[in-house]
Amino acid sequence: MSTAGTPNRLLQEKSLYLRKHAYNPIDWLPWGPEALAKAEREDRPLFVSIGYSSCHWCTVMENEAFSDPEIARYMNAHFVAIKVDREERPDLDAIYMQALQLMNQQGGWPLNIFLSPGDLVPFYGGTYFPLQDRYGRPGFLRVLEAIANYYRSDRKRLSEHKERVLEALQASNRLVPQAELPGGLLREAAPQIGSILKRDGMGPSFPMVPYAGFALRLGRFGEVALAEYACERGEDLATGGIFDHVGGGFHRYTVDGTWTVPHFEKMLYDNAQIVEFLSDLWASGLKTPAFKRAVFKSYAWLVREMTDERGYFYAAQDADSEGEEGKFYIWRFAELEQILDTEQLAALEAAFFIRSEGNFEGQIVLQRRDEGELNPDTEQALDKLFAVRQKRIPPATDTKLIVAWNALMISGLVRAASVFQQSAFGETAIRAARFILDRQRVDGQFYRIGYDGEPAVPARAEDYAFFIKALLDLFEHTQAGEWLEAALDLQRQMDEKLWDLELGGYFSAPVSPDLLIREKEYQDSATPSANGVAAVNLVRLFLLTDELAYFDRAGGLLRQFAQILAQSPRACPSLLAGYDWYQHPVLVQSGSEQISRLLCGYWPTAVLKAAPVQPPALALVCEGLRCLEPIETEAQLETQLRTSLIREVS
Repeated sequence: MSTAGTPNRLLQEKSLYLRKHAYNPIDWLPWGPEALAKAEREDRPLFVSIGYSSCHWCTVMENEAFSDPEIARYMNAHFVAIKVDREERPDLDAIYMQALQLMNQQGGWPLNIFLSPGDLVPFYGGTYFPLQDRYGRPGFLRVLEAIANYYRSDRKRLSEHKERVLEALQASNRLVPQAELPGGLLREAAPQIGSILKRDGMGPSFPMVPYAGFALRLGRFGEVALAEYACERGEDLATGGIFDHVGGGFHRYTVDGTWTVPHFEKMLYDNAQIVEFLSDLWASGLKTPAFKRAVFKSYAWLVREMTDERGYFYAAQDADSEGEEGKFYIWRFAELEQILDTEQLAALEAAFFIRSEGNFEGQIVLQRRDEGELNPDTEQALDKLFAVRQKRIPPATDTKLIVAWNALMISGLVRAASVFQQSAFGETAIRAARFILDRQRVDGQFYRIGYDGEPAVPARAEDYAFFIKALLDLFEHTQAGEWLEAALDLQRQMDEKLWDLELGGYFSAPVSPDLLIREKEYQDSATPSANGVAAVNLVRLFLLTDELAYFDRAGGLLRQFAQILAQSPRACPSLLAGYDWYQHPVLVQSGSEQISRLLCGYWPTAVLKAAPVQPPALALVCEGLRCLEPIETEAQLETQLRTSLIREVS
């Protein structure tokens, strides 16, 4: 990032991503009333560029096109240029990403979209634009000249084009709720989910944890292939180059189909979901050493590099350092020979795929040969590499708090704390949750973002849904009523601000004049869908409170998306998980010692609640609205739980 010249308005912003563009010669403005009014007043199209701080191609475009004086002069003369941090405004990002895809363009970031002033309807867009014609893409100045000419000279065609785009956007968000939920959706979805997870050697390879988690939960119905895919995904994550075997933490994805060479940025949300997923795999009976090592090493990375002294978690780490992607993480073979003694190098070569010619631009990304226990010599070798690596210049860290992502990590830590009996994991989760409850709620408003402890940007649906889930997870882990009370309070707020009273389901964002449409998020992406997680929350709240209204609302939500569930299950594994909870809700009540034991296991649609049980009973099990005979032994309890979780639904 250059700091030469006169800064633009983005220097005053708190977002690291926006500040990275503060010294561009482009007269960037942040999204807001001033920029929107300026475009309308001057009758100029808006150029809106959406990205995030750790995005590699965003950085490339910032260094190339956005730093070019000729492009800046043209942009400043003909457009109102706006920068948006997608992590601050996921609602804007979702709307304009959908619009880009409806224009038959491939999605991705940076998301560069042209809007007409006043109505904010998009009419052209793309992702990365090079400085000159390259990669089969037009040079950015040529794009700007064509768009400016189109806007000035062909208003009639522009108006017709905008109308088509707006109609398509509105139609894609017009879902009619079904009177009844169809049956059999879980089994029908299995082949589609399996096709996404199946190893095919083709790249790139993403974690896709919502899909892998759904495959694991369907294993209880005898879907053996899906259970195997879930296990394979865990092995690929824990042994592949996507995992930082030296320092812990997972990279965003690998660029190949063999899980070898990653795109090196680290996102909090990926790490959070993977920690929870690997813990679930372990709890399900897959006691694979690599799973446990990846969880523990990722916790060490989180505490060391991603946790603020006040307790909350940072958002992301860049892929690049010193201007090169992955430089912090990769090794020359000669370096390994210099750092390690003969026995340690031999141990490392026995455990990892290491070639003197490297596997990434002549250098080495570490990838394990198998998922077994690493021997002491190998661990010592990795420790030596870590000590050397700590002297390198690290990638930048985006230190903002994002409630939704913190919530995912709280859930992951709580799950790992229960499964691996690690109290420190739970204590770290509790500190983060307390900070959010204390600092992100101000005068009845819940906030999505925190900058150095100061709240900003009203919460979106995913912030509510993910944090309510985290609070419910904390309640089950600790059985402390404060977490359930906080979850109930936030659920009331979410219902008031985001529930669609007409059709059901939760809107992604509160009412706002700068939103072209009001979306409902139901598709899973790198994170679960807000409505999918909300459906599960509502069923869990019903089981914990006996308030039937929560169960009814979960049904209304699922009926709103029933058509999607039936026709496109591959788009929405989190909604399918909500459907699973709605069809197979189970409540187990027992003493606290028994609840702690059960928390180490994998019970996909069961809520565990500590409550006094009259001897000789050990536990009470309820299936939705029906409670069963008291259970007197641990063996009977586990047998009944397994039966209840796969019961036929009439």
